[in-house]
Amino acid sequence: MARNSIDLAGQNGLVTGGAAGLGYAIAERLIESGARIAIWDVNQKALDEATAKLAKIRGKDAVTGVIADVSEAASVDAAVAATLKSFGSIDIVVNNAGISGPNVPTWEYPIEEWRKVIKINLSGAFLVCRAVIPGMRAKNYGRIVNVASVAGKEGNPNAPAYSASKAGVIGLTKTLGKELATTGITVNCITPAAVRTAIFDQMTQAHVDFMLSKIPMNRFGQPEEIGAMVAWLCSAECSFSTGAVFDLSGGRATY
Repeated sequence: MARNSIDLAGQNGLVTGGAAGLGYAIAERLIESGARIAIWDVNQKALDEATAKLAKIRGKDAVTGVIADVSEAASVDAAVAATLKSFGSIDIVVNNAGISGPNVPTWEYPIEEWRKVIKINLSGAFLVCRAVIPGMRAKNYGRIVNVASVAGKEGNPNAPAYSASKAGVIGLTKTLGKELATTGITVNCITPAAVRTAIFDQMTQAHVDFMLSKIPMNRFGQPEEIGAMVAWLCSAECSFSTGAVFDLSGGRATY
């Protein structure tokens, strides 16, 4: 796939859930574009492996791994402090960490699984934004990209917690976009259709087949395609879009 040049030189950022899947692809593209990136994850082994691979792009100084549980405020605050210690500032934030939850009807959905999905997918994005925005406001600049889903716009059957959490991420994005509109900080979200990553392992084959059937291009997205969109949204050149929703759905999204 041909790649456009996006200039993120001199920018420091973080990607939650950055050790694998979409998060890794996003971190890879941001580093290739000149940024220094902290990848946050709950898995130390995955972090070590991912940082070693990413360091081959522009050297060890361009990437650091940080243990973080985005669903816990204390862990988020500690991870922000660790990122600032490594880089000195945070200009870019990509809230990507998330889980799919089980695929069952709403009336059979386990209550604890509901709480877990909402806590990671939605509350996690809130906690990270809450922690990093004061620093961005102090310098009147920042780029925040939240990873939502087309499921947050349309709702997927047998995925009530995931769909609701991603709808919440869209709402959070629009609220922050308005609150920060005059500050030099932009907040946008992306709504991918299904992209084949390890998160598919959490889903039934029937649910995977359902998602593919809804995509007019008749294929799943590629992580590199997500990385490309996010890199542009993280650039200084993306300066008049905030509180916006950018689809990467292969034609599925209709609004």
